[in-house]
Amino acid sequence: MINKTYLNNLEYQVTGACIDVHKVLGPGLLESIYHKCLIRELQSKSINFISEKTIKIHYKDIILDTDLRADLFIENCMVLELKSVEKLLPIHEAQILTYMKILNAPVGLLINFNSTNIIQNGKKPFVNTYYNLLND
Repeated sequence: MINKTYLNNLEYQVTGACIDVHKVLGPGLLESIYHKCLIRELQSKSINFISEKTIKIHYKDIILDTDLRADLFIENCMVLELKSVEKLLPIHEAQILTYMKILNAPVGLLINFNSTNIIQNGKKPFVNTYYNLLND
């Protein structure tokens, strides 16, 4: 059963995996490289995930076939979006919040690998109304 404590522990583990990748590679590479390395890191930690999770859009009475993909959908409850940009923009935040809503995910992490320190300026956590409904 998913609760806030479980999600906090999961965020800690996933953040640790991102830090491990960043320590080895440093900033300045393409997002796709960090993505591939993070997949290996999550596998080594036995964290379940779906890479490039297809996001279906329900519009009125139909399901649209779209090219939307969440970078990583972790343990069926966390959206992880990876970036390698000079700075995170409001559109990046809107993207992850929308993915979280569509996937019914209570938490999300936006990680910018093009930062000097993941914890200090490369990580932005998100929660939504699904999180607020969970027990501690």
